[in-house]
Amino acid sequence: MIVMRRICTVLGLLLVVPLLGACGHGPRVSSRPLVVTSFYPLQWVAERVAGRHAEVVDLTHPGQEPHDIELTVRQTADVVDASVVLYARGLQAAVDGAVDRETPRHVVDATAVARPVGDDPHFWLDPTRLSAVAAAFERRLAGVDPAHAPDYARRLRRLQADLTGLDRSFHRGLAHCRIHTIVVSHDAFGYLGRRYGLHVAGIDGLSPDAEPSPAHVRALQDLIRRGHLTTVFSEELASRDLADSIAGDLGLRSAVLDPVEGLDDATAGQDYLSLMRRNLTTLRKANRCS
Repeated sequence: MIVMRRICTVLGLLLVVPLLGACGHGPRVSSRPLVVTSFYPLQWVAERVAGRHAEVVDLTHPGQEPHDIELTVRQTADVVDASVVLYARGLQAAVDGAVDRETPRHVVDATAVARPVGDDPHFWLDPTRLSAVAAAFERRLAGVDPAHAPDYARRLRRLQADLTGLDRSFHRGLAHCRIHTIVVSHDAFGYLGRRYGLHVAGIDGLSPDAEPSPAHVRALQDLIRRGHLTTVFSEELASRDLADSIAGDLGLRSAVLDPVEGLDDATAGQDYLSLMRRNLTTLRKANRCS
């Protein structure tokens, strides 16, 4: 059955190759390993580890909300052709389905490596968990491309040193704060809160498209008043309307706390490290940290 499914996949791709060529998206021609990642933080890890030795293709385009992507034929072909697929099961249903259907030989499930807590897939907001994912990816890539394994190992060590430094900065920066609660637009910051001692309350659920009930909004308003919060946080790739509305009703500031799910025009010159450091600066101001 596996062989037949492979044959069907290949035949289907052969049928659409002429169409891809006509649209300027012909087959890839490269001697380097092809690494396919599912969204930005994993792309960043793959590029840092692989350097110039591998071609890294991300399935989520800049500015695209990663939870709800649908894959094109070209992207499905990339999954089939990939030397390594680095993805996070549970975050993107379309990617989960493509991995299950096409069964690529070399797959790293970042969610499993990061030791998930409940249904929250946003593990990368804890730098120590992202470091573990980077190590698992480096091992798989080195196995596929042993000729460059020493360089992959060196690049991994540099990446992990950066993540260790980021983790220390968060611990130091949030060690002495007058406020320890944050209200965020969607419940993406559980790992960050767990790592650095913050109580996180989401306006929406784990999905940025979820709609809160009036009772939930009232409970958040009560929490904000009791905790003397100064700020309600929205985010870069989702609507800010409800967060801004709650902040406006209570006379509070509204600020962006980035879940670092992807880049857009406003953050095109940033990377994971700079966005996380910007988050730290924003949190320190909102929570009155010394």
